Amino acid sequence: MSITGLENSSVVVTGAGSGIGRAAALRFAGEGAKVVIADLNADGAKAVAEEIRAAGGTAVTVIGDLSEQAVVDEVVATAVESFGGLDVLVNNAGIMDRMSATADVTDAEWERLIRVNLTAPFLLTRAALPHMLAKGKGAIVNTASEAGLRGSAAGAAYTAAKHGVVGLTRSTAVMYRAQGIRTNAIAPGGTQTGIVVDVDPTAHGAAALRPYMGAIGRLADADEQAAAIVFLASDAASNINGVVLPVDNGWSAV
Repeated sequence: MSITGLENSSVVVTGAGSGIGRAAALRFAGEGAKVVIADLNADGAKAVAEEIRAAGGTAVTVIGDLSEQAVVDEVVATAVESFGGLDVLVNNAGIMDRMSATADVTDAEWERLIRVNLTAPFLLTRAALPHMLAKGKGAIVNTASEAGLRGSAAGAAYTAAKHGVVGLTRSTAVMYRAQGIRTNAIAPGGTQTGIVVDVDPTAHGAAALRPYMGAIGRLADADEQAAAIVFLASDAASNINGVVLPVDNGWSAV
């Protein structure tokens, strides 16, 4: 029996079609969890689900934009109907900005970043909580960012959104700890995920941030971030609540 307590648990991982989400989904499945793979990319999500099934695990997919309430409702309903409830929610899906400085952020960039990176985790958390409350337990793990801990790791929109994720994590942890629900976050530093950031190196934002980027250090592998996510969701972290854990090779300590 696994010491993580994740065997036969119902787990939702968003952004699970690639990168950190994929690595987390595979790790949860390896612990015996049943996983809902939620992603906008149908091909990526289906490939991860097939990989899990080929290894003897259980996975289903939900395809759609997680900033839309109907997709959020489908994700939670799928977990409940397919696996009998919802034990773990991993709010991992996210998008990068263009490293734009505040004066250069367009309305479209701001609204999309906030909607995907902050509103979607809120919507999913709100939808998941009634099911966790009914069980008297649950674990929520959010993917924040080094940009949620400082002002020098991304553009204005991404930084604001990830600071919001940190606040959502801590608020939810406090409000539901008496009901047996833990809410934590990881704050990844530079990570090899294949995401291409569309940055104009001559723009003010990129130029202003450049002096601070030298402290990033070694880029993490996606599986290193996933290991921290699974730990925070597991029984091994049973008394850890409201923590934002940097997984950044010490970047936040510089």
